[in-house]
Amino acid sequence: MNRNVTRIVAVAASLAMGFSLAGCGGTSADSDKGHVYFMNNKAEVVDQYKELASMYTKKTGVKVDVQTGAAGTYDATMTSELAKSNAPTMFNVSGFDQFAKYQKYVEPLQDTEVFKMLNDEGKAYSYTIDGKSYTLPYAAEWYGIIYNKKIIKDYCAKDYAVIKSADDIKDYKTLKAVAQSVQKHKDDLGLEGAFATPGLDSSDSYRFTAHMGRIPLYYEYKDMNTTFSKTIKGTYLAQYKDLFDLELKNSPTESGLISSKTYDDVTSEFALGKVAFYPNGVWAYSQIKNNEVADDDLGMLPYYMGIKGEENSGPAGVYDASWAVNKNASEKDKKATLDFIKWMVTDDSAKKILSKDMGFSVPFTTFTDKFQPNNPLTAAARAYTDAGKTEVRSFTIPDQQWQDDIAAALVEYAQGTGTWDKVKSAFVDGWSTEWANNEESLGSVPEAQKFDTK
Repeated sequence: MNRNVTRIVAVAASLAMGFSLAGCGGTSADSDKGHVYFMNNKAEVVDQYKELASMYTKKTGVKVDVQTGAAGTYDATMTSELAKSNAPTMFNVSGFDQFAKYQKYVEPLQDTEVFKMLNDEGKAYSYTIDGKSYTLPYAAEWYGIIYNKKIIKDYCAKDYAVIKSADDIKDYKTLKAVAQSVQKHKDDLGLEGAFATPGLDSSDSYRFTAHMGRIPLYYEYKDMNTTFSKTIKGTYLAQYKDLFDLELKNSPTESGLISSKTYDDVTSEFALGKVAFYPNGVWAYSQIKNNEVADDDLGMLPYYMGIKGEENSGPAGVYDASWAVNKNASEKDKKATLDFIKWMVTDDSAKKILSKDMGFSVPFTTFTDKFQPNNPLTAAARAYTDAGKTEVRSFTIPDQQWQDDIAAALVEYAQGTGTWDKVKSAFVDGWSTEWANNEESLGSVPEAQKFDTK
């Protein structure tokens, strides 16, 4: 989930009319070789996609067009373009709701050469129906509890420290002890709190709904041996509550005021070195860097909250952005499209653009350490997998309404005007309600498979 708080004015201007169309190839394009028409939904990387399209046309003679839907208009533009005779041959899918909308257009890809190049995590996140996989995830991101190594090192040098180094934080019990100790001695440490404020403004509440909320879901699904269920029990919501309470009581902000704290507010608390811990994802690096926290001082812990077995897990992975191929395209255009995708994930110059310029950690086996984004948080998260820890999978959640209802209940709980039972109801009862609504409106729900414990 990429939270781009600062928009690029030039991109916004170019998309003001709803989309940007880049016809690449010109006179060098050869129509006999097929045509690639890509519908993109990431405005922040439109220039890089144009560059890739131009490079490929120059190299192969295959014409590549890139159209980018502006924020909030992608679905409308897609619906219009897919109805045309010269429809997109490939397009972005972000989330199950989009996959469900365009399900009748997607080409099965499990037998293609490029699908087989996905790593295991990439394959696991491809949307699958009846054993057929229809999407190619191309951007892996991770989220956990970001921490300031320098602050923890300074804390460990104190005689009141309960740990000797950050490496000792391997479970929730230790995390809680450290956070409470840091909070108690915050003045001596020159801090405003142990944790960044658990902001519940609409710009920041996703950290507690879409992200932190997926941790208890992961372990409940693991118990159920499934990857999807229309009903859940909220088995591990007590542990979720423990971590939320820990953040609530050990941050710079009074509990009753957290609903007014924005994403920018709480990110600044960490970026300016005022707090030690900040639950968020690798995308936060763009707002943290060039402030008071050096790149070498950025670390990431898993979401420890006291669930049995979590010590064997790393940070959570999310692979929302995927490519899909239009099954209604001509065979020539489908081949051209798959060849273009294969080139993007195998050509060194193209791989550099995807990883270094776009900043994606691309879940294909062709992306070695040489082709990873220059993001210390990404490196910190990937280190857990390298150490043999299991990545927590971000299973699909129903919709924005489910998130909004949980956030509203959390606000009331924090302010003392509502009980935790209301949070649990929003989580558990809202889950079944929203999936029922989605099944009625979208016509499908994610396919349940056995839980992969690898």
